[in-house]
Amino acid sequence: MVMAKVEVGAAPSLNVAERADGRSASQLRPLSLSRGLLTRAHGSATWSQENTTVLAAVYGPKPAAMKKENAERAIIEVVWRAKSGLSGSYEKDAEVVVRRSLEYIILTALHPNTAISVILQVINDDGSLLACAMNAACAALVDAGIPLNGLLSAVSCGVTHDGQVFLDPTKPEEQKCKAYVSFVFPSRRLSAVPELPADVDGEPVEYGILTSVTRGAMEVEEYFSCVENCRAAAAKVSEFSRSSIEQSLKGNRDGC
Repeated sequence: MVMAKVEVGAAPSLNVAERADGRSASQLRPLSLSRGLLTRAHGSATWSQENTTVLAAVYGPKPAAMKKENAERAIIEVVWRAKSGLSGSYEKDAEVVVRRSLEYIILTALHPNTAISVILQVINDDGSLLACAMNAACAALVDAGIPLNGLLSAVSCGVTHDGQVFLDPTKPEEQKCKAYVSFVFPSRRLSAVPELPADVDGEPVEYGILTSVTRGAMEVEEYFSCVENCRAAAAKVSEFSRSSIEQSLKGNRDGC
């Protein structure tokens, strides 16, 4: 298990009061990543942001059901399991968001007529759940050895009623702020496919936004402030994720 507390530079104008847990507006909660926890899954990972934890399991590539199989690529299936109770509209929407994001990084053309299933089990929800689940899913895909064109990093932020932006909101903060948004950013700096471009239209790939999910309403300027703050935080999340995976792989080699 690898843990780290991450802080990134915020815009000079960002000056929110200290939060209940003592973090500044530009500070993420401690990150924790564990891989290879489930023996029957092809890959698994648990991603925690302090009290928010999601367990991801990957199965496949495996033969797809005849009515679903695609002769040109693998199909991606995502199942979101709530901590308790039956799945509702939130879980169904989350499944679609995660699936579309993962389809961007998985090299599905390498495994036609197959299916790759990603199961997301919510262990605990203390805010920023979608971002946590997205990071868990990416780590589980790496653990399963699924061919990817790069990694992704997800970060959430909230906007107060007076327009202040803060990273990684907890559950109580999500309930009190006027809006919060989750971003997913791509990263190809260590791509397994050399011919993929490192930039698009002159800008690095990681500057783009792969997914953006907003709840509540905010001004355009506030949204762009969220983009800049989350992009800076996503770079740190990506660095933590890569470092954790490299340490895990090094440990496996040393243990052989």
